[in-house]
Amino acid sequence: MKIDSQIEKISSFQHLELLANQVVEGFISGMHKSPFHGFSAEFAEHKVYNVGESTKHIDWKLFAKTDRLYTKRFEEETNLRCHLIIDNSSSMHYPKLKDSQQFFENKIGFSVLASAVLMNLLKKQRDAVGLSVFSDTYEYYAPEKGSDRHHRMILNTLEGLLEKSVVKKSTDTITFLHQIAEKIHRRSMIILFTDMFQSDNEEALFNALQHLKHNKHKVVLFHVVDNKTELNFDFDNAPRKFIDVETGEEVAVFADNVKDEYEKQIESYFKKIALTCSQNRIKYIPVSVGENFEKILMTYLVEKQNFG
Repeated sequence: MKIDSQIEKISSFQHLELLANQVVEGFISGMHKSPFHGFSAEFAEHKVYNVGESTKHIDWKLFAKTDRLYTKRFEEETNLRCHLIIDNSSSMHYPKLKDSQQFFENKIGFSVLASAVLMNLLKKQRDAVGLSVFSDTYEYYAPEKGSDRHHRMILNTLEGLLEKSVVKKSTDTITFLHQIAEKIHRRSMIILFTDMFQSDNEEALFNALQHLKHNKHKVVLFHVVDNKTELNFDFDNAPRKFIDVETGEEVAVFADNVKDEYEKQIESYFKKIALTCSQNRIKYIPVSVGENFEKILMTYLVEKQNFG
């Protein structure tokens, strides 16, 4: 897809921040029966009331709507630090977008918009956010801060990921996840967007994920894939040339000849990722490009509520 065309699609929403705000406001306004209904800048969030706690901050209006007790947690009570991590390897720029598609209909675009949406929530709740971007190099690092200037700097970086053409860019996930883990000293929520198509050394990759948990961090892995072609291998049976976007390696096959074995192997790998995350108390969320952002937002809100 031409870069000019991609930038035009972004500017059609004015900019990334406006689109992220639209997603967040639409999500919040639609959650009438949710414990998060009433979310505003007045307080950081609601949490479930536990017997024995002070009743001072119980939200009685919310009780009237939900028949459940929730208290208001204010900024000084939450003080969340969140570090977003984005895999920017060539495989994350799949599928190649057509002119009629929006920028968030491939993996990197979806991850960028999801990150901007989460940043919008973090900003509303006056929490600190940081960002790491990696591929075959550690491309970008910003520590967790909460200022408007810092948010703008990160948003500009996210927009830049959409504007850059990525050709045969591999990734060294293992090295950079270890480096990122060493950089985050204060307890934080770490949110990783990646397709997990990175390494033949599964054990080393899983060890790197586990390293993110040190210092009692809470880790959420959003496993971003294109279900149609990467999980279900949904191609017609015409002869096709498949190209590894990171190495340029090519193989010509009939899809039907490899479909069953491919799907068996990929299902096994994805199950292994999910199991490893479960064993290490990492929240694992598979996300297909093209899905709405409700899964992202709900996961964040629930995990934040449990961040204690």
